[in-house]
Amino acid sequence: MDSTGSKMNDYRGLLKAYHEHLSRCPNERLYLGLTHNLGGLPDPSLEEVALSVSHARHLLAMLTDVDKGNLSFDDRLDLDLMRLTLERQIHDKTLRFNGKSMAEQCPVAGQQIGDGLFVLMVNDPRPPTIRLGLIVERIEKIPGYLDALLERLNTPVARWVSMEKEQLQGLRGLFDTLEQWAVEEAWSGLSRLRAARATAQLAIEEYLSGLGDLPTTQSFHIGEAEARRVVQLRGIEMSIEELHVHAKRFLARNQETLNALRIRLIDKYDLCESTTIEQLHEFLNKRFSVNVSNDRLEDILDIYKAENDKIVAFISEHDLFDIFEDQDIKIIRTPQFLATSIPAGAMMSPPPFRDGTKTSLVYLTLSEELLDEHTHLGIPGMMIHEGIPGHHLQLANAALHPSIVRRHFEAMEHAEGWTTMLEDYMLDVGYMGDLTDEARFIGKLDINRIGARVAIDLFFMTGDRDYLKVTPVELDFSSDDPFELAGTLLQAVTGFTNERTQAELNWYSQERGYPLSYLTGNVLVWELKQDMMTNQTDDCDERHLDRVFHRLYLQSGNMPVSYLRRVAEHEGLLD
Repeated sequence: MDSTGSKMNDYRGLLKAYHEHLSRCPNERLYLGLTHNLGGLPDPSLEEVALSVSHARHLLAMLTDVDKGNLSFDDRLDLDLMRLTLERQIHDKTLRFNGKSMAEQCPVAGQQIGDGLFVLMVNDPRPPTIRLGLIVERIEKIPGYLDALLERLNTPVARWVSMEKEQLQGLRGLFDTLEQWAVEEAWSGLSRLRAARATAQLAIEEYLSGLGDLPTTQSFHIGEAEARRVVQLRGIEMSIEELHVHAKRFLARNQETLNALRIRLIDKYDLCESTTIEQLHEFLNKRFSVNVSNDRLEDILDIYKAENDKIVAFISEHDLFDIFEDQDIKIIRTPQFLATSIPAGAMMSPPPFRDGTKTSLVYLTLSEELLDEHTHLGIPGMMIHEGIPGHHLQLANAALHPSIVRRHFEAMEHAEGWTTMLEDYMLDVGYMGDLTDEARFIGKLDINRIGARVAIDLFFMTGDRDYLKVTPVELDFSSDDPFELAGTLLQAVTGFTNERTQAELNWYSQERGYPLSYLTGNVLVWELKQDMMTNQTDDCDERHLDRVFHRLYLQSGNMPVSYLRRVAEHEGLLD
């Protein structure tokens, strides 16, 4: 074979090895929609972490040997995406703070155990007997998994230990549901499931006891240099100083919009002229509250499902987005073991390598305290963000992309920039009709969170509380508790309940670079759209240009927005 053929084989071999590397973990295989070796739990040992890093470095060496000159534009772009993924994975797993790795300081049993069991139960198309068999295999492996996890932990972060305890306590309810399901199916392995559950629960209690005996630390900052690297490895081509400036500008503009809306709504509802933004928020929450019969919080799920149908009908009527047929959304209540880290709602995207209907799970966190998060003004925004045309439509399309690399890739500023852009766009095109001002007021108050998230993410990473200074209002940042400091800012700009605030801060602290992706993506997506529209010389109406942009975004697959700009240039949509 000639040298060109050899290089092409190197690329194909790299793709195969890359896919195998990212599919090593049983949970990852499950989330990806693969069907082999799903009855295990992840190996939590430090030896496995080191082996994964070694594999990633080997793949980077293979990648360097590929001759880019013989590849198509898409293959060259995918090669760059692979490099970014591998470098980020190596960084995440070798990053040290407090003199230790993340793996040594972050207990993850609740999520690693619960997520897989829950997905097998609610979002797997195979027969119940197959799924229950895999579930019981996983439950039987819990004691060994917990022993190995406890062995790797060394002075974990105190807040993360608290999160772990809450999540593991929530597993009891999940076990109850699994057992009830097995009974309803008259599954022959019921006695085996019950025995495995009993053993697992004892192991969880022993693990929690051992976890409680470990010394903990309050410190989880990684420092400025590492924070810069985190941002860079997400494909974000802005400095942390630029991100901080964007946060201040965003919150200032948002405040101007809120003040203008406050004046209009005071006049519309004949309220006292001195009514504050906070008072108006409370008034609208009460006026547009949902009716829950006999304290059945689950009734709210039906309202969300009906709203999704209305949104799809509106989109079809106005031909705004292409919605393919073989997709579905399941709207469910957030399971208890996940409630500590899902503040109001979240979405689990369609497994990208699973054949058949592309199905997403939309989680909604319901409680009496969180009822104000679910009103007839807030529900449309939530469904636009999490469902159609938001995350579900975007990631269901991404799961259809032929590129293995893009189906693996996670680009949070690409995903969150799309959805936060849509929250405004759908109001701009008239979805809420006569309630546009009311919905925009609620939405703008809620979306203040993405400005605060930049500030808190940068503070949590660097430890520099100056990053929290993003509002003109002086706030009390004298506390030594980083969570109290961050909560002061978040509640000041959003009015979130304490329950939602604490849940937000939980995941901010562990998902470095993700919280800041919302505003970063929002800025980059609007810039890209505006640049594309300015570049069009044809005499086209605005809705047509919208559809061109939407199709580019939905059909290009997952990648950082900076890479999507390269696609737009390649397609002749940008100079």
